[in-house]
Amino acid sequence: MVMKWKMNKRFIVVTVLVLFGLLSRYPFTLLDPVDPSGKAPDVLVRIAPKSSTAQIAAMLEQQGMIRDATAFRLYARFHGLDNKIKAGYYLLNASMSTEEILSILVQGQTATKSFTIPEGYTLKQITESLSAKGFIREPLFKDLLVNGQFDYAFIKDLPPGEKRLEGYLFPETYNIPFDSTEKHIINVMLAGMDRQIKELKLEEKAKALNLTLHQVVTIASMIEREARVDQDRPLISSVIHNRLKSGMRLQIDATVEYALGEHREKIYYKDLEVASPYNTYKYNGLPPGPIASPGRESLLAAVNPAHTKYFYYVAKPDGSHAFAETLAEHNANKNKYLR
Repeated sequence: MVMKWKMNKRFIVVTVLVLFGLLSRYPFTLLDPVDPSGKAPDVLVRIAPKSSTAQIAAMLEQQGMIRDATAFRLYARFHGLDNKIKAGYYLLNASMSTEEILSILVQGQTATKSFTIPEGYTLKQITESLSAKGFIREPLFKDLLVNGQFDYAFIKDLPPGEKRLEGYLFPETYNIPFDSTEKHIINVMLAGMDRQIKELKLEEKAKALNLTLHQVVTIASMIEREARVDQDRPLISSVIHNRLKSGMRLQIDATVEYALGEHREKIYYKDLEVASPYNTYKYNGLPPGPIASPGRESLLAAVNPAHTKYFYYVAKPDGSHAFAETLAEHNANKNKYLR
């Protein structure tokens, strides 16, 4: 019955078109695809806010998406869709019928684009990546990182400045509307972090460790930059926690790299003297904040350190680490793996 009613409604629309003199020999032609081959390429079409159906129909006809603007308008009016078309960017093609195009526009199935933020990226790297894709205007994006207002509880107590959101733009793949603003892009990444905080119960677990959420994210960021294999994350976490409890300096190379503002294949002794609160060779305790965006596994490891007596680790050629409880054992590992 539903299918029969739909066909009858379409027939009525066509009858109206015939009466208007728009159709003659082939009454259904003006509602059919411009290119029925199914091989037409997608075309990005923008429906401006507050556009009338007449304006939309004229634009679609001009861009070759529909056969006739008047047929489009009459079909939309008869089906009560006149004021239901949503603004936005849409991927349409000439292989779509009038019915299909109107369905997409009314449902608001707007075009999307995607980007991926790798785990361990810094704000600088994230900004450069999005700018290279043409997704953001860099000056505006940077200003929002410092001054933007976002409605997440974890932001309220963050230290102000250009590094305010360092570590809090969660690394994963995002699909966003084609016309997303810089603020929306930051917001979806913050929403990603908010989801992790809630799902992993990070605030509760941080409190149980006598740490703040900010400290946990900072620890997770160091784990992210140091670990190369997942099984090492809880162990590296244990070294950080053990050193913090004992009052030892963390002496983490990744914090020196961050202080230097660039990636280094090798850290030299002169680099360890860089005057920065992020230099954990020079200053006690945790750095002022995260040094990168930690992924889920590093966040988990930060609040679930392995129970060990390790105070040292050294990278092995395969990317994993050798762990040690004493300096003597650590030196032996260095002699073994750092030749």
